[in-house]
Amino acid sequence: MEKHLIAVDLDGTLLTDDKKISARNKLALQKAREQGHEVVIATGRPYRASSMYYEELGLTTPIVNFNGAFVHFPGNDDWGVYHEPLDLSTVKEIIEVSEKYQIHNILAEVIDDVYFHFHDEKLLDIFGFGNPKMETGDLRQVLKKDPTCILIHASESEVAKIRKYLTEVHAEVIDHRRWAAPWHVIEIVRTGMSKAVGLKRISDYYNIPKNNIIAFGDEDNDYEMIEFAGMGVAMGNAIDGLKGKAKETTLSNQEDGIAVFLEKYLKL
Repeated sequence: MEKHLIAVDLDGTLLTDDKKISARNKLALQKAREQGHEVVIATGRPYRASSMYYEELGLTTPIVNFNGAFVHFPGNDDWGVYHEPLDLSTVKEIIEVSEKYQIHNILAEVIDDVYFHFHDEKLLDIFGFGNPKMETGDLRQVLKKDPTCILIHASESEVAKIRKYLTEVHAEVIDHRRWAAPWHVIEIVRTGMSKAVGLKRISDYYNIPKNNIIAFGDEDNDYEMIEFAGMGVAMGNAIDGLKGKAKETTLSNQEDGIAVFLEKYLKL
């Protein structure tokens, strides 16, 4: 069988709802690697919040973080580090305007450093994962570097209004997505950044054609990756829009959907 590149999203895809990799999924990915296929993680998470799964799977491949805005190869500095951050001046404009809406907080991430506009115990717990450097204060003053991404945590009623503003004013320089429920969070990255961008870089490195790329996802940050892959697979729990773009739909993240598909497709 020809060599394949298998790309897996984490939350809602590889991971169960309690954030674990099931034994069956782990075994299927291990068998695929033994057959000579390459397995990569493609996630919206930063590296610090995905490295434990990378290590648990024993991967030796590049990893896509921040939905493609940061791509690197752990342990292989020669491969290069691809970081495509937002322009700081644009970010400051967005912060200025966001304060006119009912926002709870604005966060900026610079690779593995996290900056909070306001103190927020609940978000500190979530973003403190992996012990990043954390700082709180007016982002227009404390942010000194171009951020990898920014997150606007707003009232549910304000999310659509903020996204409308972002599209009308900054469409040429940013892309934005809404997090899945129950979070009313808008995630902003540099325009053109997607998991597909990282996946193309990795597939070129391994010289694996698009037809031999299998990608699994469940949310709207997986659209580009699912369309880019020769075999884009939506999870059973995926949003309807993604199922419409995928070539196939497998079982949910609670039902070993990745393993069920790979066992049959790759004859594991």
